[in-house]
Amino acid sequence: MSAKLIKIVIADDHEIVRQGVKNLVANEPDMEICGEATIGRDAVDLVTKIKPDIAILDISMPGLNGIEAARQILKAQPKTKILMFTMHEVEQLVHEVFNAGAHGYLLKSDAGRHLVTAIRTVASGSHYFSSKLSEVILEGFRKKDVPRPPPDGQQKPSGREREIIQLLAEGKSNKEVAATLGISVKTAETHRAAVMRKLGLHSISELVRYAIRNHIIEP
Repeated sequence: MSAKLIKIVIADDHEIVRQGVKNLVANEPDMEICGEATIGRDAVDLVTKIKPDIAILDISMPGLNGIEAARQILKAQPKTKILMFTMHEVEQLVHEVFNAGAHGYLLKSDAGRHLVTAIRTVASGSHYFSSKLSEVILEGFRKKDVPRPPPDGQQKPSGREREIIQLLAEGKSNKEVAATLGISVKTAETHRAAVMRKLGLHSISELVRYAIRNHIIEP
């Protein structure tokens, strides 16, 4: 009896990374790459349409980062398992990834040795994380019932507010934010003002620093 085929979508804005993933699973008879995306928003649409078993997401993608994409994917397609595929060894990101509902966190530096194992582990419903992160993960689970306050005493932004922050920090105008999110320019302006007020920010440069500090965008 043949093994169940694991259908996979890969989302990363670097073609060489996507090709590397395809090369690593090419000889696995129980795995198939059934779709690729270069930005988070396209990844959400693709997973919703294809309904794969696994979505491999980079954290740092333009427009909508991997963590926000994961939240939206799991809301639309809860049966898809998320494997976050990143270069970042940051405690805050590890917590955010698993709080978003992901099943795995694989460092790109470990891909050559562990990607196939990570895919199979996540597909089975178990959690997978790179060995370098084991202490971080275990400590996070020990403290999972303890509220983690946002940095600097600020209120934590919602998912939509994080989208607004990322788009503005990437240099998008109110008109471009409105077009990306499918809202009116006036609504985009209202969201922008509300986010700035909520976070106590007074300029776009402060918002960019906030986005970098909280790993919403890369410097």
